[in-house]
Amino acid sequence: MVENVIPGYDFLALSLANPTTLAAQKFTLANQTEVEICDTGIIRFQPAETTSVKDIVLSCGIHGNETAPIEICAELVSDVLQGKLILKHRLLVIFGNLPAMLVGKREIDENLNRLFSGHHSLGDGVMNAERHRAKKIEHYVSQFYHATANTNSPRQRMLYDLHTAIRGSRFEKFAVYPFLHGKPWHKAQFEFLQACDVTTVLLMQTPASTFSYYASNTHSADSFTIELGKVQPFGQNDMERFSKVRQTLRDLVSLAQLDTQPFIESDFALYQVSRAINKQTEAFQLHFASDVENFTTYALGTLLATDGDIEHRVEQEGEAIIFPNANVAIGQRAMLLVEPTTVSQHLV
Repeated sequence: MVENVIPGYDFLALSLANPTTLAAQKFTLANQTEVEICDTGIIRFQPAETTSVKDIVLSCGIHGNETAPIEICAELVSDVLQGKLILKHRLLVIFGNLPAMLVGKREIDENLNRLFSGHHSLGDGVMNAERHRAKKIEHYVSQFYHATANTNSPRQRMLYDLHTAIRGSRFEKFAVYPFLHGKPWHKAQFEFLQACDVTTVLLMQTPASTFSYYASNTHSADSFTIELGKVQPFGQNDMERFSKVRQTLRDLVSLAQLDTQPFIESDFALYQVSRAINKQTEAFQLHFASDVENFTTYALGTLLATDGDIEHRVEQEGEAIIFPNANVAIGQRAMLLVEPTTVSQHLV
């Protein structure tokens, strides 16, 4: 039955063959896990297990050329469909920008990860494929979480949006913790990240239009953007470098409880945003090499970028660059500057 619907148990291949739409279908696996194809690249699993209180979303390919997470999620979905991985918790898996995956590009018309929390409908409205996709993804995530909203037990909502960075990094793997509007950070989430071999965390200080912020702010999910190395073409990722995150994600969805190490702050490199640099003109230019790594620091006063007559320089010791990209649209973030921070007094 499964292979009649999803040939070769390869949901990613089926979605890539139908990158704009795929008819919704429901079926049940031999282990009684209910499966629903919601749309192309979006698949939901409801395990026979009924005692779990966790609702988990895994997403990848929000940028089409970020292939390691796509391969990790494709493998996980295939193993669930074949009965090799038995789920304990409700799971929604999202392969984001399928047309961009097909051409090996970050995006087709617009950065999908800047279109959440309703930004898909601002300005000129829903007028391109990425905006339509962001709106659909929001719909399916809301539908997934709301399906259990009226149950008697409190639910734990999670969303892990897996990415790779455009450039290399001093820390190969790192996570972005969305702005929590004064709510405390969760110790258990740092412990989960450490199990994934992710011990560098950037704590955001302002709202954003990213997918992880949307899930955190709109649905009160424990939500992260997780960066796994540098962009590579399909088939060229050294998957051994991601062995811990692969196994931890599989454990997350298949075990009643993860076995993690207690949080010790000194095990982590923690940062917060000191400044965001937005591109204001087409004259915006970075003043360092294109292969400079994320989290690189420069001496006080160093010129980092110019934007017409505006100069952006290092303003404090220890300030580091992250996500520099001069090719963004005018008005979008071209770079973040970050500084070391601590979390001990704000954890639960």
